[in-house]
Amino acid sequence: MKRIPEHIGIIPDGNRRWSKRNGLKKEDGYVHGLEPGLKLVKAAQNYGIKELTYYGFTVDNCKRPKEQVTAFSKACVRAVKMAEQENTELYVIGNTNSPCFPEELLPYTSHRHKPRYNKNILKVNFLINYGWEWDMKNGWASHEIPRINLVIRWGGMCRLSGFLPIQTVYSDFYVVKELWPDFHEKQFADALQWYQKQDITLGG
Repeated sequence: MKRIPEHIGIIPDGNRRWSKRNGLKKEDGYVHGLEPGLKLVKAAQNYGIKELTYYGFTVDNCKRPKEQVTAFSKACVRAVKMAEQENTELYVIGNTNSPCFPEELLPYTSHRHKPRYNKNILKVNFLINYGWEWDMKNGWASHEIPRINLVIRWGGMCRLSGFLPIQTVYSDFYVVKELWPDFHEKQFADALQWYQKQDITLGG
């Protein structure tokens, strides 16, 4: 590929719908999204992507039933720990003053966690208990996260759902119909191929 996006935003939607289709409780779907997240990290490294930002969960998601909030919170903690085992530079951002923010992830909010090796590093950001209004009211709290070239959303929904409104102002937006737990690398490859054909002008 001639043009690889430096920074990709990932909206891993469809966990609850996947659970329903597979005869499980809604909260059971989140754990099935962990392995896809790890596969995507490895795929991004293979393609030479420099940075990924995952949409973990939002402030509004915390209005869901308690068992679901507990499930996706635990899944996000595991996702960060799994990504840490790869050659990644980790950063977590979100409303840490809320009881919905997992305490286990507080150490990742103060600074970027450096990887073991210095070559082919992939920066990985996680939005945990994030809200766009919270971001703006706190003086653009996400300012350390750079502009996003491409946003990929699984689950068929054509909306950003408050995902980093400033960084995505000129992002290309690709929708995958399949639900997140049904991730396979071809979906990611198809998104990158589609990106090759986009006319990137940034308003110019």
